[in-house]
Amino acid sequence: MRSFFLTEIMAIIKTENLTYTYSMGTPFEKTAVDNINLEIEEGTMLGIIGATGSGKSTLIQHLNGILKPTSGKILIDGVDIWSKDCKMRDIRFAVGLVFQYPEYQIFEETVYKDIAFGPKNMGLSEDEIDRRVRETAELVGLSESLLKKSPFELSGGQKRRVAIAGVMAMRPKVLILDEPTAGLDPKGRDKILRQIKEYHTSVKSTVLLVSHSMEDVAKFADKILVMNKAQVFCYDDTPNVFTRCDELTQMGLSVPQITKVFNRLKQAGLDIRTDIYTVEFAVKTLRELKSC
Repeated sequence: MRSFFLTEIMAIIKTENLTYTYSMGTPFEKTAVDNINLEIEEGTMLGIIGATGSGKSTLIQHLNGILKPTSGKILIDGVDIWSKDCKMRDIRFAVGLVFQYPEYQIFEETVYKDIAFGPKNMGLSEDEIDRRVRETAELVGLSESLLKKSPFELSGGQKRRVAIAGVMAMRPKVLILDEPTAGLDPKGRDKILRQIKEYHTSVKSTVLLVSHSMEDVAKFADKILVMNKAQVFCYDDTPNVFTRCDELTQMGLSVPQITKVFNRLKQAGLDIRTDIYTVEFAVKTLRELKSC
C-alpha cells in the first residue's frame, strides 16, 4: 500500500487573540485591534485595507515589536516574539517595516550609505553589503550613478525608493509597507508598486502592503485582509474579496471602478461574474463571453 504525506505549510505570521488598547484606564481608552486571529503563509503578497481608524496600522506595528499586545500573541516563523528567549533585534531584521513617508527617515551622506545602513548593522561582510546595495538599488530603479549622490538631492519619488531599498537590502523574511505610495502621482505610485511586486517575485519573501486604495491592492495582492472597526472583516483570495462589493462600499471603501461596472451589469440582469477587479481581468472575461 502506498502512503502519501502532505507537508503542512507553517504560517510565517500568526496572531492569536491579538488585542491592543490605547490609554487603558483613562477616559481616552480605545481598543484599536480586537481579538485578531490570523495565519499568513510564507511567500504571500498580502494587501491590507480598511478605512481610517480601522486598526490596520496598529496591527502591523505589532508584527515587528513596535507595539506590545495588551493581550494575545504574535508568532513570527513559529516564534513568540514576546517570549523571554526571543531577541527583539532578530525580529526587527526578520520583519522589515517601511513607515508612511519613509523619505523623512533618510539621514546618511550618500544614497549608498543609506541603503547600506541596515545590512551593516546586521554584521555582514563589506562584500555582501556592497552586493546587496547594488542589487537592491537596481531592483527599485535607482541607477548606479545615484549611489554616490546625497539622497537629499533626489526627487521625492527617488528618495522614497532609497528608503524602501534600505529595508529591502536587509532581505527580511517579511517586508511590511505602510501606505508606500501616499502623496505620489498615479505614475509614481504605479512605478513603486511594480518595483515592490518585482522584489516579491525575485526574493520570494512575504510582503504586506497596507493601503487605502483598493485599486492598488487589486493589481498586486494575492490575498486581501480587510479591517473594519478594529476587527477582521474578511481575509481571502483577492477575487473572493471583490465579490463583496456592496459590503465594502458600506464600510466606506472605494472598490475599483471596473468592479462597480460589472456589479451594475449584474444588477441589470446580465449573467456575468462579479469578481472582476482589474481592467485586464475584465477584458479577458468579456472575450470569453464573446467566444461562447
